[in-house]
This record gives sequence, C-alpha cells and structure tokens, in this order.
Amino acid sequence: MFEKVLVANRGEIAVRVMRACAELGVDTVAVYSDADKHGGHVRYADEAYNVGPARAADSYLDEEAILDAARAAGADAIHPGYGFLAENADFAARVEDADGITWIGPTSEAMKRLGEKTAARRVMDAADVPIVPGTTEPVTEASEVTVFGEEHGYPIAIKAEGGGGGRGMKVVESADEVDDRLASAKREGEAYFSNDSVYLERYLETPRHVEVQIVADEAGNVVHLGERDCSLQRRHQKVIEEGPSPALSDELRERIGEAARRGVAAADYTNAGTVEFLVEEDVDRDPAEPLGPETNFYFLEVNTRIQVEHTVTEALTGIDIVKEQLRVAAGEALSVSQDDVELRGHAIEFRINAENAAKEFQPANEGRLETYDPPGGIGVRVDDALRQGDALVTDYDSMIAKLIVWGADREECLARSKRALAEYELDGVVTIVPFHRMMLDDDRFVAGTHTTKYLDEELDPDRMTEAQERWGTEATADDGDDEAVTERAFTVEVNGKRFEVELEERGAPAIPTGAGGSSGRQRPPQAVGDDGSDGGAGGSDVDVAEGGEAVEAEMQGTILSVDVASGDEVSAGDVVCVLEAMKMENDVVAERGGTVASVHVAEGDSVDMGDVLVVLE
Repeated sequence: MFEKVLVANRGEIAVRVMRACAELGVDTVAVYSDADKHGGHVRYADEAYNVGPARAADSYLDEEAILDAARAAGADAIHPGYGFLAENADFAARVEDADGITWIGPTSEAMKRLGEKTAARRVMDAADVPIVPGTTEPVTEASEVTVFGEEHGYPIAIKAEGGGGGRGMKVVESADEVDDRLASAKREGEAYFSNDSVYLERYLETPRHVEVQIVADEAGNVVHLGERDCSLQRRHQKVIEEGPSPALSDELRERIGEAARRGVAAADYTNAGTVEFLVEEDVDRDPAEPLGPETNFYFLEVNTRIQVEHTVTEALTGIDIVKEQLRVAAGEALSVSQDDVELRGHAIEFRINAENAAKEFQPANEGRLETYDPPGGIGVRVDDALRQGDALVTDYDSMIAKLIVWGADREECLARSKRALAEYELDGVVTIVPFHRMMLDDDRFVAGTHTTKYLDEELDPDRMTEAQERWGTEATADDGDDEAVTERAFTVEVNGKRFEVELEERGAPAIPTGAGGSSGRQRPPQAVGDDGSDGGAGGSDVDVAEGGEAVEAEMQGTILSVDVASGDEVSAGDVVCVLEAMKMENDVVAERGGTVASVHVAEGDSVDMGDVLVVLE
C-alpha cells in the first residue's frame, strides 16, 4: 500500500478520498488554490500545498503545479477525485511516467480508448453492447448532420468527443438549426476539453439514465456493483440519484449489468469506472409493472473515474469503492468477487448545491454558513467539507455537500429522506434543499416513472417557487474580506525539518518595515476577494457615460467568447459574449442598441454576478 497520497481535487470529494486513505494508514496531501486556502480539504489533510490562483486553469488544472506539489511532499501516488484532471488521459500518462508516483485510476491508454466517445462506441459495439444509432467517426461538416437527420430523423444529439454531463452536447430539432448547433458543440468541446471533435446520435425522446458501477483489477477480474438511476436531471446535470432503479425488472437489471461487465472487460480496463446507459421508458406504464427484459437500452459513455454518486452504491453494498481504487492501483486484487456482491435495501443521494431552484437553479454568488447542522440518525450519511462559519467559494462548482439516505426498501428510504432533509439546517447560503423536499412529494418521482426530461419540460416551475418560499434560506453577504489583511511569513523548524509558515491577521495594522529588511509580507488595506484579487475580470467600478448601458454578468461563470469589439454597432438582442455557468452556455445580450464603448473581459476570464462585461453608448 502507498505511504502518502496527493489528492488532486478539492471540497467534499477530496475529504472523501482522504478518509479512505486514513483508514488504510496512508498519509494525505491536499492541493489548494488561493480561493480555497481556508477549505475543508486543506484542514483535513496531513499536508497542503498552494498550486496557484483561483482560476482553475491556473491551479487545479495546472498539471505541472500538481506534479511539483507531489514531488515536494514526497507523495507516491495521486488520486484525481472527479472533475478537473480526473479524466485527462494526458495527465494520467504524465503521472505514470513520473518517477516514484502512481496514478490511482485506469491506465492512460484505457482512458483514451473510452474517453473519446466514438472510440468507446466502437469498443462497446464489438463487445455486443447495444449502442444508440449514431456515427462512429467524428463529424466535421454541417452536411453530414443533415444527411444523418434525413436517414434517422430529428431530433439529433451533437456531442463533443471529450464531453460529459451535458457539456458539449447540443440537440438539433430541425435542419434549420444544424449550423448553429454544430458550431456551438465544437466551441464547447474546444473550450472545455481542448478537442472540437464531435459525433452524432439519435436523440431519445423518453430516456431514463441508468449507470452501472464497476471495479476491475490487473488480474482481469471485473465486478459490477449494481446500477444507479440518475434520471432526475436538469439541463443534463444530475440532481438526485438512487439505487436500485425503481423502473427495472430483475431480468432487465441483469442484462444491463452483464453488458457493462462485458464492455469493460473488452476495453482492458482496470480500477473503478461507471458505464452509463439510456433506457427507453414507457411513460404510460403502471408504476407497479417495471420495465421488462425486452426493453431497449443503449450504451451512452464510460466515466473513467469515481463519480459523485458512488455513495449510493456504497450504501447498497457496504463496499468502499475508494479503498478498492487504492488497492488496485497498489497492485492488489479486488477484495470482492461478483458472487460476493449483494444489494441491500434502497439508497438515494441528494446533491446539496448552493443554487436557487426557483430561479432556474441559478448558482449562488455569495454566502457564509452562519448555521450548518447536518442531519444524522440511522441510515443517514453526509459527505461534506465545509463547516459552520465557512464562506462559500463560488469559483468552482456549486456543491456544498451530499446527503445519502438508506432504507430497507424505497418506501422507507423516501420517508427517512423527508426526515433527514427537514433536519438539515443551513443558514446564510441559498441551497436546493427546498427543491429536494418538494420532490419527495412529487407524484412522478415517488412513482419512479420520471425521465431525464421531466424537470426541464414537465415540472411546474411555480411549485419550485412555492417550495423556496416555504423552506428556503437567504444568502448572507460575506464582508469578512473588507478588512485590512496582513500576511506574516516565518521560518520554523520541527524535528530538524524547516517549514515556511504564513499567517494572516485581519483588521490589524500592517507591520512597519525598516531599511534593514521586512518582518513579513504585507497586503495594503483594501477589499480582497476570495481569490486574492481586488475584483477580478470585469469588475463593477466601470464608468458609464450618461445615456449609456453597462451589460453585466447575471451569474458567476467563465467567458467562452467575446463577440463584439470597441466601435461595433449592436442592436437590441444581439449577443455580446457567451458566458458558461453550471456547464451551460448562456448568451449575454444587449438590452438595447448602441455602439460598443469598451469591452472589459476576454475569452477565459472568470466573472462574478454584477461584473461589467461590455459598455454601450
């Protein structure tokens, strides 16, 4: 087993991995950006290293900085968690090539085979795993999309080769939309995955999202740990996950599980992963009659990493999947065989996101956990990293925690979930807890007949507004960084080893420095953001001439493209830039016409709600 593992991630998943390491007697190393210097994963780790500024591209996605931290700490393995570099085959290869450092995950070659969606489709097709009708080679021209539509009909899904979770996917309803949707999918693919290659699939009208957790070792043992149903989604992003699926018969469950094992074995895959499928739902079926073995299901993709919802499978099987990852990466065999796997009861995971469901799940742009009292009791697990008093970090995803509830059957699990969510006390941050409480009384969800389109196309939005008004909390402005901040650097020695230590003092005068040198690094009194900057890209202190208009960001996100320049003439409704937030492209438009006086952002900039993007005159 390893001596020391660096976790190349943040938040609750970093703490989750560190807990597994602690139980195996393995020391842990955290990495953190400037925005996360007070993060829960930093507090939990045995050591922690700063890897850069708040912007993910300059910290958590900086491959060299991560490797430098591992070398400095003397780590002999890197666990990527999920997100960031977790599915980056090139980074995995760099770790594999690094002297004395092991990659905790599938091999880089296996990641390449299954990470590119067209290649994965070819592998699964050869292994007799059903695939959605589509292309097995990348598509480059709009005419190819049109020809596919004429043959298979509309709608069509255009998907980025490296995409996932809805990012890089565009749905084409008719031939008139082909040009715009193709360009958008290619743009997202390039922005997020440095790969603008896309492929096509027939877009299923009534799908369920069912995925199978697998683990595999280097001896060729492949075990599936049952399925999870992730059909409750908004904009292709999972919100509630459960297992086993309430829609599958035992016969269909077995067919899907064996297809997953067969496909993974054919891909020469090791470590943990998830094989995702789309299952055609019969929306008119009796909820008491599950989908039979004749039901169509299709391979969607393989996630070559641990997933957010792995906790559901752990609750059902009692198997610690992260420990299995560590054992396999250390060259050990799986601790379980297929015959050992037994699913007990029912489990549901609720993503506790800092979002307002009543405002189209808009992510919060501020907040501090004035009260944080998670639920407990039998069958209740909470994975988190934040604690009461912590400020919300909005530079990354919106997840605060995950609530996992287990019951002897689905009925008990739903009842226990109601109790646990009612106990969950959070003040100072807007969350989707009210949405979760509402869904536990939703007829379609309780019946288990919902599809991936239910939230976006069928649920009455007024119900979310009512739930927010009944159970919602308000954000508390985080004014803690308005004080003067003095940083003091010291060198200390422990057991013969020297360490550089930095301390912060807020509200104190800066330490004067004489000609003989400095007693500490100082930061002048000013408003300092969570990322250590004085306002970030865009900012809000921008002069607007009388009669002019400032086009501001309506949410925190990243600028994907800037479509205007100083001097351009724009009309009301024209797109001035494209903002990515919560894995979705959002067109930022001018409310009225005018001339572009100034542009305050560039492609790749991170912006906060209220930041000025463009000024019109």
